[in-house]
Amino acid sequence: MKILIVDDSAFMRTILKNIILKSKYSDAELDEAVDGNDALKKFDQMQPDVMLLDIIMPGKDGIEVLKEIGSSAKAIAIISSVDQKEIIEEAKSLGARGYLVKPYDATEVIAMIDTLA
Repeated sequence: MKILIVDDSAFMRTILKNIILKSKYSDAELDEAVDGNDALKKFDQMQPDVMLLDIIMPGKDGIEVLKEIGSSAKAIAIISSVDQKEIIEEAKSLGARGYLVKPYDATEVIAMIDTLA
């Protein structure tokens, strides 16, 4: 399985990476993107099975990434501190198959990946 982690916070990317590596997905091919532009580039290169995408990022935000990727993505979940109904609904209407609000625990992250895989 290929998983792309997209978050402008290196700390959050590391937390997600560690959660995944300590789970049944420990053999997953992981890559990271630092913002929306980087996410689009790495998405094209990697063609991930799962993308964990933050909303609030410099440059292109997560919603803009969803708009550009559209239905070409296999499975995208939003992992964000934004807990606004309108944003959640917009993300889902653009193809996000899950939405997890920070702070989260490892069990929630793995359960989200399970639903996407």
